[in-house]
Amino acid sequence: MQRKTMAEKARILVVDDEVGIVEVLRALFRREGYRVKAACSAAEALEALHEDTYQLMVSDIRMEPVDGIELLARARELQPHLAVIMMTAYAAVETAVEAMRKGAFDYICKPFQVDELLLTVQRALSYEQALAENENLKETLKTQFHCANMVGDHESMRRLYSMIEKVARTESTVLIRGESGTGKELVARAIHAGSARAARPFLAINCAAVPATLLESELFGHVRGAFTGANRPKKGFFEAANGGTLFLDEVGSIPVTMQLSLLRALQEHEVRPVGAAENIPVDVRIVAATNEDLEALIRAGRFREDLYYRLSVIPLELPRLRERRSDIPMLVQHFLEKLREREGREVSIAPEALAALQAYDWPGNVRELENVVSRAGALCEGSRIAMEDLPDGIRQAARSQPARPPEESPAAEADFGLAEGVSLKAFMRDRERAYIQHVLDLHHGDKEQAARALGISLATLYRKYGS
Repeated sequence: MQRKTMAEKARILVVDDEVGIVEVLRALFRREGYRVKAACSAAEALEALHEDTYQLMVSDIRMEPVDGIELLARARELQPHLAVIMMTAYAAVETAVEAMRKGAFDYICKPFQVDELLLTVQRALSYEQALAENENLKETLKTQFHCANMVGDHESMRRLYSMIEKVARTESTVLIRGESGTGKELVARAIHAGSARAARPFLAINCAAVPATLLESELFGHVRGAFTGANRPKKGFFEAANGGTLFLDEVGSIPVTMQLSLLRALQEHEVRPVGAAENIPVDVRIVAATNEDLEALIRAGRFREDLYYRLSVIPLELPRLRERRSDIPMLVQHFLEKLREREGREVSIAPEALAALQAYDWPGNVRELENVVSRAGALCEGSRIAMEDLPDGIRQAARSQPARPPEESPAAEADFGLAEGVSLKAFMRDRERAYIQHVLDLHHGDKEQAARALGISLATLYRKYGS
């Protein structure tokens, strides 16, 4: 009944330069009770958006002279709460990422399954309706999450916040990559909190921490008597997270023998408990994470390539702490505040100690920094963390830092076009970005070709350069 009411009220704009596709979709959506407007070009679609309000636009990506990505951006400017689903016969990760960056709710690949398309349409309409009705709550949740849990104002973090907000609106699987301690679970929780599933469960499982013999039962559950010790039936993580989000940490450690079962669960949206005769339908959004090189595992035969592409529809790469040292003072203050709340002690940090923390490379990233600050704050004499309260390795790293080079002459400053006082870090960041732009220009804006020429991953290019 609820779906019928939504269908009666929802207006859908269908855009494709293939007349046959437009007619099929128009008939399909009208049969479901939606009000449909068809357009065979981006120009027709924009004219329709100027004339009327729509709740959803379903548009092809490959169109000329204006493609679906440009239409998406202009449509969202005209109608900010317009839900958009992109259609493409090219299931490239870059295409999906670009669509998400411009604000698409999701994308589907041609030829599409009717049931999958209708379910995606229903989810898009449900989410955008809730977003329009509850904009203030959404902004509050986003602000609280970024301030209270994910700390940092570095450019890489601001890009990450923006990407999380866009990714959260989709139902696509996400693969979070980053070194240990960079905050992968925090990002997964942020995606869940900003999604239409926020009121449903968020469950996390560290796949590397569960013995291989038990992992299948933990993920999919088991029936009574399935194996020795199975005295009663047990729900797996997939079933327990039904309607919500399941975070699979250290996904690269899943045994190859189990990866096919996981792939089928993602494709079919159903699981079979160990020892059961029938499958159980599940509605779970998967966010996976790894600090391993999955491409190397694929080459070594230890990770299925088809599972990799199913998990990494939208890849996110987290910055290492040593790449955003300017965030360290903010993080230290955050951890000292947590110490005050936990132990009731007001603790500060001496300037030279803070400088030492900023000089260290942090192989354990934010998690290591938090441990060091918590330990130093608990053991320091009085209420101030001094150099002697820090671990030997950090003090030695601070002492081994080379002296600052002499200031450049005015002539050199003029050559570089720098204002007085610009740091080396800022200079290097600007020059790096300029070089990436140069390579992009050489490859006519093709980010995938540019990334190969630079010898970096596409995710790293997005992180360093942005959209």
